[in-house]
Amino acid sequence: MVRINRVHTGTGDGGETSLLDGRRVGKEDDRVDLFGTIDELNSQIGVVRMEIGRFVPDADSEDEIDLIGSGLGLVQQELFDIGGECACPPESLPESVALIGAGEGERLVAEMDNWLERLEPLESFILPTGSAPVASMHVARTVARRAERVACSLRSTEGEEAIRSEVLAYLNRLSDWLFVLARWFGKISGEGETLWTPLGERMSQSDDSTLSS
Repeated sequence: MVRINRVHTGTGDGGETSLLDGRRVGKEDDRVDLFGTIDELNSQIGVVRMEIGRFVPDADSEDEIDLIGSGLGLVQQELFDIGGECACPPESLPESVALIGAGEGERLVAEMDNWLERLEPLESFILPTGSAPVASMHVARTVARRAERVACSLRSTEGEEAIRSEVLAYLNRLSDWLFVLARWFGKISGEGETLWTPLGERMSQSDDSTLSS
């Protein structure tokens, strides 16, 4: 168990921070950007859980929504694991740090497939909107995608060994998982989806409306 006695140390006032191995780097460092973005993602998922907690489900969807809440809680735990791992180069990780494997990403895929089997195929892109739980899931998925981009940037500058492939795969699948989850939550809560209408179709609809008025 980690014990944190102090939050404010003053050692970061000059724009530097410590990695897990004690090395000092600037706060603009790609690795700091990565675990900071993962922390942002974790916090946004906390907002999702809060919004779900405010939601009043009907009897038919209550159990399913409880499962969603539990799944999000597990993802938050795993993001802390990943954030800790990313807080220093792999070769400097303490042996006591447990690392996620391929199984966590495979679980996300299995859950996605389960939801997708019960969802209608998309006929267009959907707008990132809806109830508070659904809209906040869309925000979370974009932060997950940004975390993936930062991880790719770190790999580009420091080499593929800078971030394990299991971590990169997890972040990639997590963004997809959150997207499908937003759709699934909308379905079981009785929401409709707002589809994107391309500009040409919107202009045509506007012209038709003008002609009929």
